[in-house]
Amino acid sequence: MPAPTDNLNLLADVLAAARAAGADAADAVMVEGLSLGVSWRMGKAEDVERSEGRDLGLRVFVGQGQACVSTSDTGAEARRDLVARAVAMAKAAPPDKFAGLADPALLAKSFPDLDLADDAEPNVEELYERARVAEAAALAVAGVTNSEGSNASFGGSSIALATSGGFAGAYRSSRHGVSASAIAGTGTGMEQDYDYSSAHHLSELDDAEKIGRSAGERAVRRLNPRKMPSQSVPVVLSPRVAGSMLGHLAGAISGSSVARGTSFLKDKMGSAVFSENITIIDDPLRRRGTRSRPFDGEGVNGQRRALIDKGRLTTWLLDSATGRQLNMPSTGHAGRGTSSPPSPGPTNLYMEPGTVTPEEMIAAIGQGFYITDLIGFGVNGVTGDYSRGASGFWIENGAIAFPVAEMTIAGNLKDMFRSLVPASDLQFKYGTDAPTLRIDGLTVAGT
Repeated sequence: MPAPTDNLNLLADVLAAARAAGADAADAVMVEGLSLGVSWRMGKAEDVERSEGRDLGLRVFVGQGQACVSTSDTGAEARRDLVARAVAMAKAAPPDKFAGLADPALLAKSFPDLDLADDAEPNVEELYERARVAEAAALAVAGVTNSEGSNASFGGSSIALATSGGFAGAYRSSRHGVSASAIAGTGTGMEQDYDYSSAHHLSELDDAEKIGRSAGERAVRRLNPRKMPSQSVPVVLSPRVAGSMLGHLAGAISGSSVARGTSFLKDKMGSAVFSENITIIDDPLRRRGTRSRPFDGEGVNGQRRALIDKGRLTTWLLDSATGRQLNMPSTGHAGRGTSSPPSPGPTNLYMEPGTVTPEEMIAAIGQGFYITDLIGFGVNGVTGDYSRGASGFWIENGAIAFPVAEMTIAGNLKDMFRSLVPASDLQFKYGTDAPTLRIDGLTVAGT
């Protein structure tokens, strides 16, 4: 995997050239990566793909004008052309009084070792074996009749960032993955489900056989679903979909949405948005975390933050530009590509667990809906109105009774947030993680 520190000298040269060409300030990022993946279906290898890439991005400021240009050619001539285009575009760009580099006082001065890179790179044969085992385990589940295939993958990346304000930093990351998708039943009664695992280090990747067996068992459990009458019942979100509630929160407290006035939480800073038993954390510095990073896309120091502290909204997610719009400092949430300006977003986002187990939560429900899949994007970020397709299992007398499908749940996120109750089963798996959640007061529509 590439050594990102080797790119810092190149970035320094690019920044010096940009300043010499007329830029008042600039930053540059180099992203290198490789990926290797295989797929396997019905006992046979289907394909293998490998890619390698190197991208250089330059952002320059001339007065209040800003421009971003990127290239995959990092040779000397290409770099000269990159600088010339970027400066010319910035001179022609409309003024943006909020654009600019990060406040030097906020820049990371040291970089914690987050242990994000695994030097053990698997070969093609090892990946094929992992995928083969996953599919075989899925097909071995009674009731599974077909397979949509299994996959195994490895990826490695390095990121280097430098600014004309004096920041320079780099880090590496890796990713191992395995997944399986199984089909149960026949004809029009077929049902499909999946499972997967992803981790920075191979030692933390779930066993391929376990993933395949889980995919098969999930598909079989979905057979012969019913469609329930429309009614208002408690809804329980499985961990696989519970994180979507945090995703809606992150969108609503993004500095971009708040600055535009297009968030249903735009006037709720300091207010109780959830019940007092809810705390939601964003932690870019969690060791081996899915989205961990030692600094953000502008070089700003990251830190663990309680976005929701005992129900109360404590902060927005801000990069430098949205922070200036809102007269607040960056919170270190700038994300960055090579061809566009930074924008704010969460890192390792999770809800702290509650005290009841999922089994205890379900046992307290006479009639309810346990949701394992959500479909569609019927969420209005301005009003909080919520309506999505859903499938899962019906709860009767405190127990999972039978599968249901072709259902819709509807409500408003402001009300849903306030009624939400977490269970005790938090696991870090998806990057945005929540335990099993109970939400009362939703309308469940079927027949």
